[in-house]
Amino acid sequence: MFAPKAGDGDLPIAPAIGGTVQGNSMAKPVVIVVGADKGGVGKTTVSRTLLDYFSANNVPTRAFDTESPRGTLMRFHPDITEIVDMTTTSDQMKIFDTLNAASPSVTVIDVRAGLLSPALASLRDIGFLDAAKSGQITFAVFHILGPSIASLDEIAETANFMVGAKYFLVKNFINDTQFFQWDQATYNSYFHRIKDATELTIPKLNEMAYEQVEVSSVPFLKFVANKGKEDEAANYSFVLRGYVRHWLANVWSEYDRIKLTDLVGGKSTTARGEK
Repeated sequence: MFAPKAGDGDLPIAPAIGGTVQGNSMAKPVVIVVGADKGGVGKTTVSRTLLDYFSANNVPTRAFDTESPRGTLMRFHPDITEIVDMTTTSDQMKIFDTLNAASPSVTVIDVRAGLLSPALASLRDIGFLDAAKSGQITFAVFHILGPSIASLDEIAETANFMVGAKYFLVKNFINDTQFFQWDQATYNSYFHRIKDATELTIPKLNEMAYEQVEVSSVPFLKFVANKGKEDEAANYSFVLRGYVRHWLANVWSEYDRIKLTDLVGGKSTTARGEK
């Protein structure tokens, strides 16, 4: 185990985007959409772990929180997050007209609950999905699943937009969620509709530890490092920090398994072994 360290339809994207990861040149921007068509599945928690993971691996990252006008992701990562309304053209321009900037190299979009399919439809309409299919952009979708049959229907819906995208089906075990207690063949019939779809598992975090991070309003990494919002020394519980450290290490192990940093041309540098 490792421990976290304290033409038509074309987008205006340059053929070679600046920025480096571990000394390797980046050829194109990376866009990661995190969402679900159902609320209460912990999508923002997953977005927060992604931002911490890229930070620990020295990958320049920015985020857009589409829970306008008040966003949860913005509360934890205010320095790199902007709140947008993805249903408006002007805010779509804020996100996608700026992908040719030299830095940051990764854009994480936390899609408001219930808007994953409409958001993907918008990306299709503006030509973004075509740009991803043609290789101008690296595009990944983290689809956060719920435990009901409705999530399987979501897979069928989003499958229509996944050509050219890296598709991750994420089982987030919040509230001791039990996934897919029906016939496994039914689940497989949905799962295999998308070529090269990859499953991810996010384990449950101790409830008291999760609540303390929520109250502190800091990234998981800062909580583990016992730091406040402005990097000042904090006084969080040693026990609760330990639970968060162990949980985050398990989450990052999943990201290492799927070679997440390969999306941006780098290698994971997250430390292994307890600190």
